[in-house]
Amino acid sequence: MKKIVIIGAGAMGSAFAVPCADNSNQVFLVGSFLEDKVIEEINNLNNFHPILKSQLPKNIKVLKFSEFNDEVKDNIDLLVIGVSSKGIDWIGDEISKFYNDKTDILLLTKGLTIIKNKFETLAEKLGNILKTKGIDNPKISAVGGPCLANGLVNRINSSVVLANEDLNRVKNIGKIISTQYYSTEYSEDLIGVEVCAATKNIYSMLIGASEGLSSKSLSEEIKKKYFLNTAASLAYKAVSEMKNLTKKLNGKEETAYGLAGLGDLYVSSAGGRNSKMGYYLGQGHLFTEAKKKFMKDVTVEGADLAFAIGPKVLKEFGKEEYPLLISVIDCICENKKLEIRW
Repeated sequence: MKKIVIIGAGAMGSAFAVPCADNSNQVFLVGSFLEDKVIEEINNLNNFHPILKSQLPKNIKVLKFSEFNDEVKDNIDLLVIGVSSKGIDWIGDEISKFYNDKTDILLLTKGLTIIKNKFETLAEKLGNILKTKGIDNPKISAVGGPCLANGLVNRINSSVVLANEDLNRVKNIGKIISTQYYSTEYSEDLIGVEVCAATKNIYSMLIGASEGLSSKSLSEEIKKKYFLNTAASLAYKAVSEMKNLTKKLNGKEETAYGLAGLGDLYVSSAGGRNSKMGYYLGQGHLFTEAKKKFMKDVTVEGADLAFAIGPKVLKEFGKEEYPLLISVIDCICENKKLEIRW
C-alpha cells in the first residue's frame, strides 16, 4: 500500500482518486485554498461528490488545504497535482515547503505557458518553480489521454499514457494506480504528451463548432443532420497540426497519434466544456458573449490556453501551417467570430 496525496478536488482530481483507492492505497484528497466549500459538501455527504454527482470510495480521506498538516505531508509516495493551470505558481510554492526527491509528482493539469518568450510545458514550469526554491531534482511526470472525469469516477474502462524521460519511473507509478478499468501506457516523450494534452483543448473547441461551420447557407435542420462530414475533416486537420506543433516544440510527432493526441481529442470533442464552448462559437457568438451568457462560471481550458500562448502564436506562426490553431486563437484573443477558410 502506497500513500497518495491528490491536491485539487475538482472533477479530474477527485475522479483520479477512485482508481488510486481501488488499488488499495492510502489516499488523501486535498482541496486547494479555493475549494473549502466543496470539501465541506463532500464530507457532509459522506464522500458524495456534488460536482461529479457520484460517490467516492469511503476510504478516501477528504481534507481542506488548511487541514493538510505535517502528518499528511510526511512520507508521500505519489503527489498528484490536480489544480487548474492558473494555480501552478501557487501549488509550486506550497509543495516546495515540504517536498523531497523521494516523492514522485504526477501532473494531471494540462497547459502550455510562455516564459522568457519561450513555450514551456507545465511540467517544465513546475520544475523551474521548485528549482528556484532549492529543489534541484524534482521528479515530475505527466498524464494524458482520453479520460473524462465522469467516466472515470463511474469506473468506465479508460486508458491513459504516463510520461517521463525515465520510463521506469512512470512504470512504477502505473503499478500504483492501474486497475482493471484504468489502464496505463508509458512514454518517454514528456514534452509531446503535454503539448498534445494541452492543445487538444483548443482543437476540441473547433470540432465542437463543426455544426455551425458546416455551411453558411444551409438550414439549421440540414446542418444538424449532416455536419459530421465537417467534423471529420476538422479532426483530421487538427491532428495534423498537433503533429507539426509537437515537432516544433521538440516533442515526437508520433505522440499526436496516440492517447494524448488523437485519443484525447476524440473524447474531448465528443463531450466536455471545450466542445460546448466551441458549439456556441460555431453558432456565431463572440467568445465574450458566449462565456458571459452560457458558461459564466465554467473553466474553459482551451480558452485559457489561447490567452496564454495566443500573442506569441499570432506573432510567430504562419497561417499556412497552422490555419486551425490561428483561427481559434484569433477568435478567442481578438474576440472575433470564428471562421475557417476551406
